[in-house]
Amino acid sequence: MRIAVGVVVSGVLAMPALAQTPSQPPAAPEGASGRAAARSAVVAERYMAAAANPIAAEVGAAVLADGGTAADSAIAMQLVLGLVEPQSSGIGGGAFMLHFRAADRSLVSYDARETAPRAVDGKLFQTDAGQAMRFYDAVVGGRSVGVPGVPKLIHEVHRAHGKLPLARLFQPAIELAERGFEISPRLAALVAADPYLLRDPEARAYFYRTDFTPKPAGTRLVNPAYADTLRRILADANDFYTGELARAVVTSVTSGRNPGRLSLEDMAAYQVKPRPVVCGPYRAVQVCGMGPPSSGGVAVQQILGILSGFDLRDAGPNTTVSAHLIAEASRLAFADRDTYLADPDFVPQPVAGLLDDGYLITRAQLVNRQRSMGRATAGTPPQRRADLAPGETLEFPSTSHLVAIDQDGNAVSMTTTIEDGFGARRMVRGFLLNNQLTDFSFIDQREGVPVANRVEPGKRPRSSMAPTVLLNTDGTLRGVVGSPGGSRIIGYVAKAIVAMVDWEMDPQAAIELPHILNRNGPTELEKGTPAEALKADLEAMGHQVTVGDLTSGLQAILVAPGRLVGGADPRREGVAVGR
Repeated sequence: MRIAVGVVVSGVLAMPALAQTPSQPPAAPEGASGRAAARSAVVAERYMAAAANPIAAEVGAAVLADGGTAADSAIAMQLVLGLVEPQSSGIGGGAFMLHFRAADRSLVSYDARETAPRAVDGKLFQTDAGQAMRFYDAVVGGRSVGVPGVPKLIHEVHRAHGKLPLARLFQPAIELAERGFEISPRLAALVAADPYLLRDPEARAYFYRTDFTPKPAGTRLVNPAYADTLRRILADANDFYTGELARAVVTSVTSGRNPGRLSLEDMAAYQVKPRPVVCGPYRAVQVCGMGPPSSGGVAVQQILGILSGFDLRDAGPNTTVSAHLIAEASRLAFADRDTYLADPDFVPQPVAGLLDDGYLITRAQLVNRQRSMGRATAGTPPQRRADLAPGETLEFPSTSHLVAIDQDGNAVSMTTTIEDGFGARRMVRGFLLNNQLTDFSFIDQREGVPVANRVEPGKRPRSSMAPTVLLNTDGTLRGVVGSPGGSRIIGYVAKAIVAMVDWEMDPQAAIELPHILNRNGPTELEKGTPAEALKADLEAMGHQVTVGDLTSGLQAILVAPGRLVGGADPRREGVAVGR
């Protein structure tokens, strides 16, 4: 779908007409915008940071060079990403973070996922006839906005793990917002492809020229409103949740087209929640991830647990055997994910049962080495406490991921998002608001059986984000990895771990390896890569196969003797920077 450029009517510049809202995105919200040439892994001796934008990665490395911690680096990178990569994440969204402290080998996780307003119910994204709304009818406007978690996460993580003053961490983003930065080719391409940003006056003035055409790559963007917002948050951590900024957010959400139900009480009640870290073995590595309300950590470990009984090392990368096994393991993990995983404060979560060795063995026995099982059904794990129906959730590939390891060996793996590309297409005080509520199931029950991930007041929607920390058997740090990509995140991260562990690839090679994944549907092969050559063989084994762009944004750092080895995804603009 294209947007016509502005035309002059009776001497007055008129906005272009907008077409009917489609049920699917006109282009993938974080779609392909080119793939950089293959590159070598980055090697450093003391510290390293990696992010989806080179400006943010350089800022993160500079914080580490000044003696900052991995948490300090992550905070600074997030604030810059919200400016230079606004379509993906920012202070108007949420995040999941894992933090590893080298001194005592402790690992903690932070849930800064958005919450639903208290005034919502399970019919939030249903039509008057009780049918699921079309996706963008739900997304665009205030209806889809949950209470953002990133601002509170920044302050809580800094109190627990920071070293440099917060002012030092806010300074790069504030200066960049006031000085301006050049629109990157990726941001320019995504603005040009989006038909909804023009509807919001602040976003229109920021991303478009006066004739309503998108500002091209290389244009200098200045965002004094974002600088002022950051100064307010720096001066008063509560301003975003109880002060003037809170009122601005609520006013935007509850006004205009497709208004939402967010209140000042919802904003004031928000909390970042510590969650149990989900860890499990894969070969000689402990894989630790985020538990519910993210499904990422559990699903990644289910995939790896099912694969543990197969010799992937011998099968090798980019082979029909390895592609088939990974796809079948992924089917089983997604069948369980779609049925059981949701906000643990609302739905009992059988996490231990889903990761039980015996249960995973029974799931692995369903894998036929010669033939695809087709669509998998959920299993019956130990500790299952209720009958639940699979939901109906659309997750498109937005989001960002960053990683950092500091001079003391502390590490952060953080996945952060406003959900869809450009979120709810509502811009407030220089930042975009999330559309995170559309990560809930649009239907709340099937034939009277409730859906675990249904909309409920104060609930956090299920996520696929999978920030991951890898540990050695003695509890020391092995590495950090993660990716954006909607529900494909799970497959991207699992594949990268297989590549680094089974095939002993360095992070850059593991990231660049062609994607092969399955979300309990078609087996997806990455277009323009050697994976395409597997299509006929997989179809002969009963797979339905699709070929297309699989735009991950993987960042990874591994700890090797005396050095750090890092990589960043060439499918986006990211880099790893270390010294």
